[in-house]
Amino acid sequence: MEDSNLFDANNTGKGDDHGDLNSITHVSGMFKNWFIDYASYVILERAVPAMEDGLKPVQRRILHSMWEMEDGRYNKVANVIGNTMKYHPHGDASIGDAMVAIGQRDLLIDMQGNWGNILTGDSAAAPRYIEARLSKFGLEVLYNPKTTDWGMSYDGRNKEPITLPVKFPLLLAQGVEGIAVGLACKILPHNFNELIDASIQILKGKKVLIYPDFPTGGVADFADYKDGLRGGKIKVRARIKELNPKTLVITEIPFGTTTSSLIDSIIAANDKGKIKVKKVEDNTAENVEIQIHLQPGISPDKTIDALYAFTNCEMSISPNACVIENQRPRFVGVSEILKINTQNTLDLLRSELEIEKHELEEKWHFASLEKIFIKEEMYIDFKKYSNKETLYEYLYERFAPFKKKLIRAINDEDLHRLTQIPMIRITRFDSLKAEAHMKELDEKIAQVKHHLEHLTEYAIDYFKNLKKKYGAGRERKTETKQLETIVATEVVMANEKLYVNRAEGFAGKSLKKDEFVCDCSDIDDIIAFTKDGKMKVFKIADKVFIGKDIVHIAVFKKNDERTTYNMIYTDGPKGVTFMKRFNVTGVTRDKEYDLTKGSANSTVHWFTVNPNGEAERVQVILKQVPGLRKFEIDVSFADIEVKGRTSTGNIVTKYAVKKVVMTSKGKSTLGAEDYWFDDATHRLNKDERGTYLGQFAGDDKILAITSKGMYKLYTYELLNHFDDDIVFIEKYFPAQTLTCIYFDGESKSYFTKRFNPENISTKVSIITEHEQSRVELITAQINPVVEIKFAKEKDREIPDEAISMVEFAPMVQMKAKGKKLSSYKVKDINLRIPQEIKEAQAFLDQEENETGLSPMELHRRAMDKISKDSAKNFMEGDGQMGISFD
Repeated sequence: MEDSNLFDANNTGKGDDHGDLNSITHVSGMFKNWFIDYASYVILERAVPAMEDGLKPVQRRILHSMWEMEDGRYNKVANVIGNTMKYHPHGDASIGDAMVAIGQRDLLIDMQGNWGNILTGDSAAAPRYIEARLSKFGLEVLYNPKTTDWGMSYDGRNKEPITLPVKFPLLLAQGVEGIAVGLACKILPHNFNELIDASIQILKGKKVLIYPDFPTGGVADFADYKDGLRGGKIKVRARIKELNPKTLVITEIPFGTTTSSLIDSIIAANDKGKIKVKKVEDNTAENVEIQIHLQPGISPDKTIDALYAFTNCEMSISPNACVIENQRPRFVGVSEILKINTQNTLDLLRSELEIEKHELEEKWHFASLEKIFIKEEMYIDFKKYSNKETLYEYLYERFAPFKKKLIRAINDEDLHRLTQIPMIRITRFDSLKAEAHMKELDEKIAQVKHHLEHLTEYAIDYFKNLKKKYGAGRERKTETKQLETIVATEVVMANEKLYVNRAEGFAGKSLKKDEFVCDCSDIDDIIAFTKDGKMKVFKIADKVFIGKDIVHIAVFKKNDERTTYNMIYTDGPKGVTFMKRFNVTGVTRDKEYDLTKGSANSTVHWFTVNPNGEAERVQVILKQVPGLRKFEIDVSFADIEVKGRTSTGNIVTKYAVKKVVMTSKGKSTLGAEDYWFDDATHRLNKDERGTYLGQFAGDDKILAITSKGMYKLYTYELLNHFDDDIVFIEKYFPAQTLTCIYFDGESKSYFTKRFNPENISTKVSIITEHEQSRVELITAQINPVVEIKFAKEKDREIPDEAISMVEFAPMVQMKAKGKKLSSYKVKDINLRIPQEIKEAQAFLDQEENETGLSPMELHRRAMDKISKDSAKNFMEGDGQMGISFD
């Protein structure tokens, strides 16, 4: 027999003279069956939680064991682990780790001792040193033996719950992560109060949308969450603030990281030159505090973006919601999980009410029997009956007239209980107390029936009660925000130096004996131009050959539409001379591009790089040729349009060119750029997203004021970070007059002032520095009118008032306290919108609906509808209108 017959993959059992091979178990079949058994065991019994209670088996056994040991006092974790081992067929280490993980979620277990720290990553103390007991919340929502389905433990010696009767969406509140064989599960934790609110909305028949909330806080973008299903993605960032121009502080970290791992990633990025940090200090205690000290001259805003781009300050999390349902893994979204958990809670509440109703009815039934039994003195004739059967016949006969008064038929068990009533209890029977007791039972039964008839309302009240009792201190920690994409090449620190050998045509990091070009990073692309009209973009390397006679080399900025290249070249050795202006926005790396018409031996006579589209005047000097009268040609690059790099250009001359010299420096041919402020990301952009701020060029600045009264002037760099609580942001005009009304936290009164914004570089406060002080209103209108409503005083109505702020509030210095707004208690403050601005806004809305124009064009059209003087002030002068159109 051949060897292949022994390992028959199809298990056919065919062979020759070696007996009955049908009894042979083949290796391939053994492997297939055993692997499937093992994979199924890991999936069902270890890694993936059950839909019903949201727990893995080890978690369920720990909680059941703690309930067995519950006496209101703390138990050593080592004892809980030991008691759990009679249910869990694995080692004590896995039980201990699972218990610590449950405890650190701070929901089901009341902890005592050192249970570790999820912020720093410190581990818990040994189980013999820490203690635990079930929390009040855990006791209320996890356990009810009457509604629990029970099964036998792995060794058949004890009963354990198949699932716990959890009356709460525990799976989503805690989150879970597990890796099985060929299957993974990752459900992120959600906010306690938001889950309760969402469950209530589901019970009311409304759709809900829930997002994770991480115990470590941070800022998260859930735009691609996809309901927690496989393929979704969440971007989470640390909360980083500028403590001062030389120091950044991290106060919250991304989920899945610790302060230790975060600091390690910062140090690693600094060692690679991605960021430039002088020192990192970890002052974390109860709350996260990591201070990052910057090197001199380093931009804090750029460093913040670089931290997000190159360290664990930004993490991407991929959820994968998977649960066990009907002994099978099921991939299901978190909204559906919440819906199922809410329905499960409803069913459990119904079961509990039905059980309670049955128990109350049984109490009422026996109380009625007892009352009739004693009142009718049925016990007197007991001696006449020698055995139980005849006695029961007697009692059945005596109770026959009262059948209609009972809620169910009498059985032998009822009669047995009646015969066991002590004589002393019979002699002391109080019919009034019995009537009161039955009346109380009637009321309870009616109440339970009412709850069953209005089960949804009862469940809503149940959830509201949970929130009232346990929701305090469980507010959302993770801020939901749209996060902008950070381009790594724009924020990376210069950690390399670029050198060039122009004559030989080489460039790179290692040519330290040759000409230094600029500082760059190891992820930058380099652009280079040669004298024969060739262009190439390549990644920075030690040494790269470009082509001989390099005329320009620099770091390449992709999609740069402002940098303009001016060039004069001769096509071929005896061809026509052209001049052209072009941009280079996108290219293929390492591909050589020809900027001439493509003729061999073409020559570039003039080449300049102009960051703002400058257009110089030059003089083209021709070689002396017999019969040529004019040897000099004056041309201006401003006379030709900027086109693509493949354009041929305009003809300058057909004669041979000797050289080109500059006659005058060029001015920018590009206008000021339009900028917008995106309220979602709190970042500037040029893509018409958010509030239009205006056109910016040169030394123009942006004025921003926060709700706490912090005043700061910003440049219009796209990398700028703005405070989250900005209430006023506009283009800065030195002659502008701002009107401010603020609440003074110390005096509990409102103050107002008018002032000119100062051109200062530091952030300063323009209101009183009390923790409760806040800006109520700030505007740049020329003549603002404020409408004030007052609160009642001693049952006396205070009439509303309209105040012209120009007449009421004097001009003061920016930091002055100002004038008290009113001696009465202010209820509401509103700024009256001028009629011309109302008309402009109405016009804008109409134009947007009818034309579909861009926000910038709509803004300009709206300005045309405002009076000429106001429009002129707004667009050209001091910007006094103080209005923005999104």
